[in-house]
Amino acid sequence: MIVIDHVSSESSEPLHSKGRWCTGGSWFRRSRWCWDMGWVQRSGWVALLCLLVLIYGSHAPLIALTQLDGRVPFSPSSCVVLIELVKLLVSMATLLVTEGVSPPPLLQGGARVRWVLVLPYALPALLYALNNNLVVLMQAHMDPSTFQLLSNLKIASTAALYSSCLGKRLRRSQWLALGLLTLAGGAHSYSSLAREPWAGQEDHRGPRLHVTALGLLLLLVYCTASGLAAVVTERALKSQRLPLSLQNIFLYGWGVAINVTSHVGGVGEGRGFLEGFSVLVWLIVIGQAAAGLMMSVVMKHGSGITRLFVISTAMLVNSAISWALLGLQLTPLFLLPTGLVAIAAYLYYR
Repeated sequence: MIVIDHVSSESSEPLHSKGRWCTGGSWFRRSRWCWDMGWVQRSGWVALLCLLVLIYGSHAPLIALTQLDGRVPFSPSSCVVLIELVKLLVSMATLLVTEGVSPPPLLQGGARVRWVLVLPYALPALLYALNNNLVVLMQAHMDPSTFQLLSNLKIASTAALYSSCLGKRLRRSQWLALGLLTLAGGAHSYSSLAREPWAGQEDHRGPRLHVTALGLLLLLVYCTASGLAAVVTERALKSQRLPLSLQNIFLYGWGVAINVTSHVGGVGEGRGFLEGFSVLVWLIVIGQAAAGLMMSVVMKHGSGITRLFVISTAMLVNSAISWALLGLQLTPLFLLPTGLVAIAAYLYYR
């Protein structure tokens, strides 16, 4: 991550395509060196994405393993605060190691300049906090099955905002790919609901869906906020020529402040801050913190669309891990979202 941190945010092209490693020596030696360095960079990027998919895919199964009598024994808000705090501390340590004690040139112009750089990160932090609270609020206006199924619409909302707000023109094949990705999420959710009806359902012939008009409105806000948070984060990360570790300090500093305020305000459900924490819970905290830091690399040097493919692939890994650890029964319908994600990735990145 420290090496990638120094890549310029002006372009996501491999460094060797700009001639940085392709000057001097014979043509054969330059070509071989460029190919070698490009292979190393591509391999590192693939390894980063695979690790992200694994962490995101294992999140829900790990939470399920911590449950006692069907409930988590710890405060979810405490967990979120600790995740944000770990990301903030790691970012500060990374900045100290890579940049030393001297501030970057853009930060040497006084407090006004510093606040101009810091303020853009408050909006995504607020949007992420809004979504965390909306998830709880929406449960009163729709059943969990409906939320799980319709929340996949945030893929479409993120793609639309990515194109309109960031000015990224997508080809028809790429729009088709994102549509297939949304369908893959819906198909995966439906296959999960079909084999595990939600509590309170009277018959097991299939999942029962219910949502109120207010629930649909809240879902629209949820999907819009999710996509807007991703777009605003990417815009802030790419528009500033600052070290990624410093930008992470800005982002996670706001995250810690907002989530601590939310926890103190009563979201902790009366539990002690570290009550119910076990080795497995700490593993979740460390894993999610690492995933957040790696995702910031993706957002700065890749795109929010890559994030969507990571999350969609992670849901398939989630089912595979649940099958291996929790005895989840996979049905032939599981092959449908798997195929849709593969086709979508081919269409988008070809």
